[in-house]
Parts: sequence; C-alpha cells; structure tokens
Amino acid sequence: MIETHDLSKQFNDFLAVDGVNLSVQAGQILALLGQNGAGKTTTVRMLTALLHPTRGWARVAGYDVVKNGNDVRASVGVLTEQHGLYMRMTAIEYLDFFGQVYSLSPELRKSRSNHLLEYFGLAEAAHRRIGEDSKGMRQKLALARAMMHDPGVLLLDEPTSAMDPESARLVRDEIARLKSSKRTIVICSHNLTEVEALADQIAIIYRGRILLQGTLEELKRHVLGSPEYEIKFADSWDSSGLELPNDVKLLSRTATSFKVRVERPQESNPQILKSLFATSASVMTFQEEPRTLEQVYLKAMAEAKGRENVQ
Repeated sequence: MIETHDLSKQFNDFLAVDGVNLSVQAGQILALLGQNGAGKTTTVRMLTALLHPTRGWARVAGYDVVKNGNDVRASVGVLTEQHGLYMRMTAIEYLDFFGQVYSLSPELRKSRSNHLLEYFGLAEAAHRRIGEDSKGMRQKLALARAMMHDPGVLLLDEPTSAMDPESARLVRDEIARLKSSKRTIVICSHNLTEVEALADQIAIIYRGRILLQGTLEELKRHVLGSPEYEIKFADSWDSSGLELPNDVKLLSRTATSFKVRVERPQESNPQILKSLFATSASVMTFQEEPRTLEQVYLKAMAEAKGRENVQ
C-alpha cells in the first residue's frame, strides 16, 4: 500500500512536487502520467526513500519514508527506464548478485533466482550472457531483479520503453500477473494505450501538482463530459416524434441514425431502447462513441496551459 499527503519537494527556488496526495491499495495499479520534468521521477524517488520530502509525508508498505527509510527500500522493487543490466553476467549470476545486495541467504538466493527465472519464462536463458538476450528478455530480467527480495510494492518507470510490440505485450502480461498477486504497483509511462489496459487508477501530474486523479471512466466523464451514443437503423426512420428521457440531449439526426449525449446511461439507455422498439424502429446498432485516455490527457494538458496563459 502507498499513501501520501501533501507530498512536496523543493530544490532551492524550484518546487518540483507540490502537494501530491495518493492512495494505492494492494492489488491495484496506479499510472502516473505527465510530461518530462512534471515531477514523476522526483515523486518516485521520495516513495523509495531516496529523497526526503520538503513538506508532507508518505507511507510505503506501512513505513514512513523519512523515519523508516531502510524498511521502505527493503519493501520496494524498482524498475528504472535505464535498468543497468550487467551484460557480461549470466541471468542467474545477475539475480544472485542482487540477492547478495539484499542480504538474502545463499539458499534463498538460489530458490528465488530459479523461481523468478521460471516465472518470467527465462529458465532456458539462465546460463546465457545477458548481452545475448533480446530487449524483451532483458526487460523481464530487470523486472525479475526488482522482484528478487519479494517486495510488496513495485515502482515501474517506462516498463515497455523502446520495445517491439511482442516483447511489450509479454511485459504487460507479467505486470498484470503481478497485480493479481496483490502487489501495489505504480507505473510511470508515456504509453497511454498501455496505461488504459493496465491501470486501475490514473493520476495526471503537471508542474509538480496532480491535475486529475481517478479511474479512466471517472476521468473521461470529468474532462470529456457525459458519454455519447450513436443509434443506427436498418432502414430510413423518422425519429422526430421520439420522446427522450430528460437527461438525454439530441446531438444530431439523419434518416438512418441519430446521436445523443446521456447523463445517466445505466438508467436512460434501456428507456431509449424501449421507446424505439415501441415505435417498431429497426435498430441495427446502439454504440458508445469511443473516447480514449489520449483525448483526456491532451485536453487536460491544454486546459492547464490555457489557465497559465490567462494568469
């Protein structure tokens, strides 16, 4: 579990992180989105007890990042964008080395190394030099290293950066599998499609402050408004006399379709369909207009910059 309150970091006159409040439960993935320099890396460094906050507090796996720094670091696995693999080592040597860094016993180092190599599908590459592995295999090995001491919290920076689609899919599958083991996971990523697939919660950070935070559906509604639907008919049909619920706004109409914005879809969509069927309309499709995280992110960032220009 990760909790922060008013988490802030100032470097001389520069406020890098300003009042960040987060709550990530076990078995959840939080995606932290933002431009380069927005404060993501500084936030992660405070969560790993590598930097002390100037103001506010953070608890990771139940430990205070200032008072219990060693306990925090022992409870966290970190995957950085530049993972520092030792290319002349074999995979088994590499994991054993980091097991020593975490003060694991020889027996535990051996069992953890073998387990992780098997878990990530790297057992056949255990005795091959890392430099001979593919990018996807190296990324999985770096993730295995982050798991070597069996941490309850994972902080992953650009986990699929510069990877081919197949390797990226393998790593995404592993992250989803780790989530199912009740770990708390924070991902920093510019890959919005990946975030849509993985994240339970999303936080957008801009100039050190959280602009928006919530589930993808909550962010869509907050930034883009209520969902829109297009209803298409098999034949031409006059919809001018159709009565719509009070929370439904007609956006456009043609002879074979119309579009509406619906405030309360769960309540109103069945009513719309009931009204259509009562008039013997030949409904062919009733689909929500696609809305993506990219649309949410770009609009949120544009609005934030617009507010700055006004000021």
